[in-house]
Amino acid sequence: MFFSLAAVEVGTHLYWTFAGFTVHGQVLLVTWLVIATILAIAIAGTLKLEQIPKGLQNFVESVFEYVAGIAKDQIGEYEYRPWIPYIGTLFLFIFVANWYGALVPWKLIELPEGELAAPTNDINTTVALSLLTSISYFYAGLSKKGLGFFARYISPTPIFLPINILEDFTKPLSLSFRLFGNILADEIVVSVLCLLVPLFIPLPVMVLGLFASSVQALVFSTLSAAYIGESLE
Repeated sequence: MFFSLAAVEVGTHLYWTFAGFTVHGQVLLVTWLVIATILAIAIAGTLKLEQIPKGLQNFVESVFEYVAGIAKDQIGEYEYRPWIPYIGTLFLFIFVANWYGALVPWKLIELPEGELAAPTNDINTTVALSLLTSISYFYAGLSKKGLGFFARYISPTPIFLPINILEDFTKPLSLSFRLFGNILADEIVVSVLCLLVPLFIPLPVMVLGLFASSVQALVFSTLSAAYIGESLE
């Protein structure tokens, strides 16, 4: 049986089957590499903590302060701390995944089917991340306000009930398709330019792709934090 979060597929894929579930093998391979990279840097940077941070510890603490700033700005000074791990995980996973897709020449690694690429250029990955944000959004609101959270759907007047319900459906859709579309488009543009003009033109486009990849990680995590902050208001 095949389960997928969306039916959009580009090209061919390497499929694996586990306990009746079919998954994209090449997406899982790079996803595991991204997770391993983040864990390795986090562990190495916190093995020997010093009062005055330097080197890798200083880098890890700077990243933590950055993602904590995102959560604080969007959620609020008094309620942001429990959400730092989630917002930070989103930002780091998307950032590292996008950079792996932009920097590593995955096409040199041959697979039986499909090819390795950034996990975020697969619609199933971006939809899964967006659904996690939606679950967090409802959890935050219900944990603070209880069933009174649903009163927002008839605020300021019951006339807005359909619009408010539709808004909660469009949030994960916009998050997932924005990230998926930008990353996939960037990789397609670089691939086409490498075929047409293989020496000089792709380089500035790749640099621009790195910048765009970083911005997409920031946008996704910032909007996720903003949605959670909205449910806590």
